[in-house]
Amino acid sequence: MSGNDIRYIDGGVCAPKGFRAAGVACGIKGVSDKKDLALIAGDVMCSAAAVYTTNKVKGAPLKVTKGNIADGRAIAIICNSGNANTCAPNGEEIARETCALAADSLGVKAEDIVVCSTGVIGQELSIKPFEKGMPELAAKLRHGGSAEAAEAIMTTDTVPKEVAVEFQIGDKTCHIGGIAKGSGMINPNMATMLSFITTDADITPELLDAVLKEDVKTSYNQICVDGDTSTNDMVVVLANGLAGNDTIDGEGEALDVFRAALSEVTTYLAKKLARDGEGATKLIECRVSGAADDKQARAISKSVIASDLLKAAMFGADANWGRVLCAIGYAPGDFSTENVDVDMSSAAGMVEVCRGSRHKEYSEEEASKILAEEEITISVDMHQGSGSAVAWGCDLTYDYVKINGDYRS
Repeated sequence: MSGNDIRYIDGGVCAPKGFRAAGVACGIKGVSDKKDLALIAGDVMCSAAAVYTTNKVKGAPLKVTKGNIADGRAIAIICNSGNANTCAPNGEEIARETCALAADSLGVKAEDIVVCSTGVIGQELSIKPFEKGMPELAAKLRHGGSAEAAEAIMTTDTVPKEVAVEFQIGDKTCHIGGIAKGSGMINPNMATMLSFITTDADITPELLDAVLKEDVKTSYNQICVDGDTSTNDMVVVLANGLAGNDTIDGEGEALDVFRAALSEVTTYLAKKLARDGEGATKLIECRVSGAADDKQARAISKSVIASDLLKAAMFGADANWGRVLCAIGYAPGDFSTENVDVDMSSAAGMVEVCRGSRHKEYSEEEASKILAEEEITISVDMHQGSGSAVAWGCDLTYDYVKINGDYRS
């Protein structure tokens, strides 16, 4: 590894120096052996930044967290699954008490804790499971505990999601690690479900906040499972500076490298979230080129992968490109749809299905073979400029309805 190379490594949120994590079962999910409480703790105070759901109904933990990190600092993240603590009695009080319990166990201030919840909306949440689970959770904190934390924040996810990368800033080796949860109720704007990211790079809180807000435009905000924007979406980044690099406080090569490494982590997790959509069997990637600008390309690619009709067609391995054009047509923005090309591809090959917004002859049999693969790419050329973007989604299956028909059971 040299220069600006970015290398994937093991360790998740514990890959950066100075972070410990753990996950335990404390009974919030009502199942004694199912992990439902996670803690990520820094050895030292961190720069902190977060982005939140734009849903007008927001979980109580988001409001508490926003106040706690208003100074750009935090040292730990506490998160429960199984109950969203949204539209619940005494929600903010419970969130603050949770911060206090975590702070007491770590010997820090409650105002330096990030608190998050995910699960069923509108159900009362008791502080008792937290009181029961916190001693065990704090005792289990370790520098190799990322996998347990990733498991504890899951709801309908089928697999934990974690990643870490290593890179150089000057002569210092830095790391960024992350975990995420999300399977349904994913159509983010400013964040996606829950994602917790740690780094040992040294960067100011103000710049970390700016970089994160820019990054989510091309990562988390470019995924969609079902068109529902959650009440509890949050992405949080903690940076403790223990890598020893010169503090990143402005534009330059160091910031460019940090941006690239953060994008590597967030894009990886975003794709994992899209692939693990509730009931999903396929990952759908839409690549748009030739748009007037990148913003327009992002809107078009997101519109395509968010289309329920297109998602259903991909489940059935049906190259119904008309649904692609339909989704492009209702994407926000002012642009022409008169000269659009569409290709569909996978590991099994590629088929041209549309040229100049008109049907192009192709083999339905060959197209079905291509779309039977688990990862499908839909390529769209708008022929209007140099703008480009990528978005990720999944197919819409019978199991999605089954899962959400008895979600509270």
